[in-house]
Amino acid sequence: MAGNEITITIDGRNVAVDPSLTIVEACATAGIKIPTLCYLKNVSQNASCGVCVVEVEGAKSLVRSCVQKPTPGMVIKTFSPRVIRARRTAVELLLANHPTDCLSCIRSGTCELRQLADTLGVKADRYPKYKKFSPPDNSSEGIVRDDSKCILCGRCVAVCAETQTVHAIAFTSRGARTRVGTFMDRGLAQSSCVQCGQCSVVCPTAAIAEKDESREVFGALGDPALTVVVQTAPAIRASLGEALGLPPGSLVTGQMVAALRRLGFTRVFDTQFTADLTIMEEGSELLERLQKGGTLPMITSCSPGWINFIEAFYPDLLGHLSTCKSPQQMFGSVAKTYYAQKAGIAPDTMRVVSIMPCTAKKYEARRPEMDAAWDWWKEHDADRVPPRPFYDVDWALTTRELARMIRMAGIDIASLQEEDFDDPLGRSTGAATIFGTTGGVMEAALRTVYEIVEQKPLASLEFTQVRGLESIKTAEVPVGGIKVRVAVAHGLSNARVLLDEIRAGRSPYHFIEIMSCPGGCIGGGGQPVLADLERKQARNQALYREDQRLAIRKSHENPAVEALYREFLGKPLGHLSHELLHTSYRPRPF
Repeated sequence: MAGNEITITIDGRNVAVDPSLTIVEACATAGIKIPTLCYLKNVSQNASCGVCVVEVEGAKSLVRSCVQKPTPGMVIKTFSPRVIRARRTAVELLLANHPTDCLSCIRSGTCELRQLADTLGVKADRYPKYKKFSPPDNSSEGIVRDDSKCILCGRCVAVCAETQTVHAIAFTSRGARTRVGTFMDRGLAQSSCVQCGQCSVVCPTAAIAEKDESREVFGALGDPALTVVVQTAPAIRASLGEALGLPPGSLVTGQMVAALRRLGFTRVFDTQFTADLTIMEEGSELLERLQKGGTLPMITSCSPGWINFIEAFYPDLLGHLSTCKSPQQMFGSVAKTYYAQKAGIAPDTMRVVSIMPCTAKKYEARRPEMDAAWDWWKEHDADRVPPRPFYDVDWALTTRELARMIRMAGIDIASLQEEDFDDPLGRSTGAATIFGTTGGVMEAALRTVYEIVEQKPLASLEFTQVRGLESIKTAEVPVGGIKVRVAVAHGLSNARVLLDEIRAGRSPYHFIEIMSCPGGCIGGGGQPVLADLERKQARNQALYREDQRLAIRKSHENPAVEALYREFLGKPLGHLSHELLHTSYRPRPF
């Protein structure tokens, strides 16, 4: 863009900038950070908060830099006394109706409003409170809304409407009564919300946050009568360090295992074990549909936010979904049957905790059909199973919740020596690792499907066509004389594009991967907040590094999965596999 640059003056310095940028972006390229609240790059810039104002020579009033573009010769002052007074006043007005529970708030330490108040030197409330708020909305399994902490920045509304096209929340009322709410204020559980949690990632305060279940997990860890095991999703190893203050993209796999043992978990397992298992079942399901004329394209079913979305908005296309449960739920079923029996653990004394990058996983764990282990025990050993059903996964914690637990326990993850996952449910492959980023499930499936069909090793394991953070990626892979056409989408607005093609009868694909969150699990709703593109790319690359350094990189070569089939399940798509590892989905009215 160098040939199109214009020259402006920022705080007395002449600077060449791209005229297509806004003033706040142009100043950032010049090394000047203008504070913002309602503005968030690629998400929201509605100029509502007034925090980003600057003084422009010749303008009658202060200019909101998040929406104004620079013009040739423009003279800007970013921290004049007039600008500072205006910013302080804007923050003081926001604080006037904001709770003062900063010490106990779930966003303590990451609250943008608190950080901005500190930066501007706002120390006391000058304005009286004038709003009354309803109690927090706790109706959802995964997300809590607290209007008293909302600053009406609009980020949550924008990400829900534009990035996810769900429109579960919107501005309601007018003037001083303006608030963010659901249709008819029915609560998130009765709305179109898919619980993807993207609103909680972009919220600058704690107006929308994950439902914290760490207290219940600490209680279980302290109960000597219980055996508490934990599984960790692929993306966690590339984001937990960031949540604990390490640079984005830090791989903390071994240190994470050590930290979980210090928290008191009896066994530390890896969701990647059942990611490999998912590939065995899903790959076999795809081959069966290709060979026997099943419903195509087949679409992955690993992302619970995406499942909620198709159930609500495209119920007529449910037949295209893979019947495979997600790796989280497969793990719960296998842990409470195969492992519990192998280890001699009574099913009513076992608790399974999962560490997930996703708030929708909390809802998924509570779906009524996710009690396959109880059904299995009832059939095979009724004397040892409680009379009432139990869930396969007891609690699903987000990355943020685990980070808080580690801090609470005083564990310095950076100083821990690396430790290995426990056998047998801790063994996995590089293919399972890349489940954590968009395109990873597709690439893992192609590695296995190709070698099963062709009966020969791949020349290269890297399917680069489905990698990267582009909105929709496509590829054509020759398998067994068929050119298998695949597509990958992340973010529900992109999912709509592929679903509309299917609905219109124009889809050219055999197999589609969809993840509800931008970037896939690396950008999940339970990950460290405010993940920009650079942070997501760092997490993405960390997972590919982990894949490359592992000795086994194909799911069908995982010896622990082979043993599971040999000793327990029998074969992919077999009778027991269908009982424990597969499910069905239904239209979800809202």
